[in-house]
Amino acid sequence: MQTETDHPRCLVLEGASNLRDIGGWRIGNARVRHGQVFRSASLAGLTEADLVTVGALGLVTICDLRGVVESAAAPSRLPAGATCLALPIEPSVGASLRDLLATSTATGEDVVALLRRAYLGYATEHLHVYRGLFDALLDPVRRPLLFHCSAGKDRTGFGTALILTALGADRATVLEDYKATERFWRRTHALPEGTPEGAARALLGTHPALLEAALDAAIAPYGSADAMFEQALGLDAAKRAALREALLT
Repeated sequence: MQTETDHPRCLVLEGASNLRDIGGWRIGNARVRHGQVFRSASLAGLTEADLVTVGALGLVTICDLRGVVESAAAPSRLPAGATCLALPIEPSVGASLRDLLATSTATGEDVVALLRRAYLGYATEHLHVYRGLFDALLDPVRRPLLFHCSAGKDRTGFGTALILTALGADRATVLEDYKATERFWRRTHALPEGTPEGAARALLGTHPALLEAALDAAIAPYGSADAMFEQALGLDAAKRAALREALLT
């Protein structure tokens, strides 16, 4: 487990949270390069001051993992010089979650069961979307790059896990980055009135076991992580070497 007082580096913003650099994690004798890849919650609420702060990152590409309706309802505010690349992953269990939270009997276990379906969906139904994210990362003219969903926790968390794993990170490092959302995400999502405490806590928390299950589910059909990266994500040995060259120092 890596514990540095300034790591991960997170921007303090008025209208968004959980915007952080994935750089700094140690992978073997190297570290992930700072200033190249960022992850975040929604950018729809960025203030004018935030746009200046985010603009200083020099972002070229912002990948939006939110569903089509989500993005249209709360369009991202982009800093000068950045363009948006839509890579939509529809929130497949959203309606079920709303129905569940509307009842007074919903439990944390109920919520986790629905989230498990969502996480496994990222791994089994949406790897082609994450392939688009890797295609962008491999294109030097698209970096620095930021990707985000709504909370920067689930869809974004799985994407970050794939990136760090592709770079050679061990599971402990992958999970440590994922759990950092607990520190940096401001829980501003409005939940239905009367949502039971346990259900709310489960929905707004991180779930390392679900992330691990999703990674295992992504790998299982291919027999190994290397085969999954090559066959599902288009990352053969040469492209993974290029990714490491670009993102490790």
